[in-house]
Amino acid sequence: MGNKVFIGGLSWNTDNDGLRQAFEQFGDIEDARVITDRETGRSRGFGFVTFGTSDSAQTAISQMDGTELDGRNIKVNVAEDKPRGGGHRGGGGGGRW
Repeated sequence: MGNKVFIGGLSWNTDNDGLRQAFEQFGDIEDARVITDRETGRSRGFGFVTFGTSDSAQTAISQMDGTELDGRNIKVNVAEDKPRGGGHRGGGGGGRW
């Protein structure tokens, strides 16, 4: 298991500091980030917290999943690494020769 956890169902009012404060009781936090829309700057309703150890991350998941934060019940689980953009969807063809 990694050190990074996904937090879904966040209130629009939860910011990076609020996210950090909610999870710092479980261990050292390297990063706490609410994901925002590039154009509006508004929260997209989810974020990530990176802990110093995987034990801290696991404790946070077990203690915080399904609890209330800023008036919303949150979902907390292991963050899945997804490849960053730039991928070519391939295929093509279909044109006449």
